[in-house]
Amino acid sequence: MTTVEAKLEDARADLEGRDGVLIAFSGGVDSSVVAAIAEDALGEDAVACTAKSETLPAAELEDARRVADEIGIRHEIVEFSELESDAFVENDDDRCYHCRTMRLGEMIETARKLGIGTVCDGTNADDPGAGHRPGLQAVEELEVHSPLLAHDVDKEEVREIAEHYGLSVADKPSMACLSSRIPTGLEVTEDRLTRVERAEALLRQWGFDQFRVRDHDGLARIEVSADELERALELEFVETVREELSEIGFDHVTLDLHGYRTGSVSPEGETERDPEDEAVVEDVFAAEST
Repeated sequence: MTTVEAKLEDARADLEGRDGVLIAFSGGVDSSVVAAIAEDALGEDAVACTAKSETLPAAELEDARRVADEIGIRHEIVEFSELESDAFVENDDDRCYHCRTMRLGEMIETARKLGIGTVCDGTNADDPGAGHRPGLQAVEELEVHSPLLAHDVDKEEVREIAEHYGLSVADKPSMACLSSRIPTGLEVTEDRLTRVERAEALLRQWGFDQFRVRDHDGLARIEVSADELERALELEFVETVREELSEIGFDHVTLDLHGYRTGSVSPEGETERDPEDEAVVEDVFAAEST
């Protein structure tokens, strides 16, 4: 038995020993693996639950539905709004703490209604050391169980387990909520979330795989992975994205030549950068609103 197989068996036994579990389910690879293990261990006593709000792209909700069906697990959807929280809207260093507290609170309430005593999430063994993660404090405070973390399953091993279960999201890039596109200190509003979602939907239509559109109060800063940067400089894409992002409310459209970086508008992002870099944005699209 390999190390990964042993960890999988331990995680499965962990969940199998519980009366039932509800998984905070985004449809990403981490929560999908927890859902697959739970369904394997508990069958109908495992429930995946997705929280629908303004910060969740519609495409991600559809992905969550599809992957839950792929796993064969019962799937519940609850709705709430982070924008009802002034602390969240303020968008300070602890925005993710406020978001996770509300989101997991909805999960705990749903589990209570279903008579389920354990709520799980997809935190893996790499997450605690991966930069500024205030959301993990909420997981600890609310006593949510993280089976991947508890059994030392790191991100690479998560993907191996996803392949073991034949999950289509085994190679899916990480996806943070839409509010992560708004720089710390700039209020999170429905208008900003909506235009970011529409902008990223456009990049997805063009076939980009790893990307973000950051909203700097009307300036769209597009980040794409290094191997996709050349495509982002093609004239047809430049002209299209400039026009369409201007139409949805951005005053300027720019391409960040640093490329895609997680946490690049957060206080202590996973990739360290000089504070002055925030102003070094290549205005290659320079779209003036009319």
